[in-house]
Amino acid sequence: MGDVAMTVPVIRALTKQNSNIKITVLTRSFFAPFFKDIKEVNVFCSDFKNHHKGILGLFKLYNELIDLKIDFVVDLHNVLRSKALIKLFRFNGYTCHQIDKARKDKKRLTCKDPNKELKPLKTTHERYADVFRELGYTIDLSKSYSANKKKIPEFISKKIKEKKLIGVAPFAAHESKSLPIRKLHELIKSLSSIDNTSILLFGGGDRQKDIFESIAKDYQNTFSCIGKVSFSEELDIISNLNVMISVDSGNGHIAASYDIPVITVWGVTHPSLGFKPYNQPKCNQILPDLKKFPLIPTSVYGKNYPKTYLNCFQTIKISEIFHQVKKYL
Repeated sequence: MGDVAMTVPVIRALTKQNSNIKITVLTRSFFAPFFKDIKEVNVFCSDFKNHHKGILGLFKLYNELIDLKIDFVVDLHNVLRSKALIKLFRFNGYTCHQIDKARKDKKRLTCKDPNKELKPLKTTHERYADVFRELGYTIDLSKSYSANKKKIPEFISKKIKEKKLIGVAPFAAHESKSLPIRKLHELIKSLSSIDNTSILLFGGGDRQKDIFESIAKDYQNTFSCIGKVSFSEELDIISNLNVMISVDSGNGHIAASYDIPVITVWGVTHPSLGFKPYNQPKCNQILPDLKKFPLIPTSVYGKNYPKTYLNCFQTIKISEIFHQVKKYL
């Protein structure tokens, strides 16, 4: 989800800075709401579980895309399926460009050397922009184009009223990037002391839902969004936040795509790998103690890490997060 969310500000900048352009985004139907605010974008939904399943399904998808009268093809994913599609397009004479994921450079940054130099790589957003630049388009990512705030679902708006909104997304696909429960309680307790604020919890799944509901019972100004709104409505809520606190996960990138300040709490991954949320300052990157955990980043997505590195979150200072949050309220 994060990879798709990161394309949004780049595509928005592309459409704002270049006239007479129409873009078809090929992605899963679940992700279509990401692009609902960009009038130059049409979403074509893939269905790799059924309609586009297997090799025959891929050919079917290719033929359906051909019917759209496409001029150029860009691959912002660079995985097995997208590579296969690119080969089909190139074979039939289409101009195609693919993202350079710099896998060798990322491997160097995630090596098991405690003395490695964490020289920041080019951001993923710039890598996306480079693909379009190869087609001759101009993209300046120093400029932000925020989408308009959307209407918040009524039952949520009744609870939050006119308060300042703090979003919290404490979990990720891997435990190594997820805030420990005790640390989450400590964070919410700290944030709930801020007057005239509502805290909205974002995540997914039954386990996270139970955790959020338990926390919400303890704090009157804290509410869980899991299971209460559609994904599109969740995006509408995020567009109204004053600030988002997120681990290295999709929710941080979603908030950044709406030009919302994002405070990222990092675990075994690191912003030097290029996945920092769009146009967020260095002071919003809350890091573990790298002297105690010198192998960070241990992997690109947080899948591989020494077991003891799960303790890295214990070196995160809630007071530091609190201080950054206050700047945006």
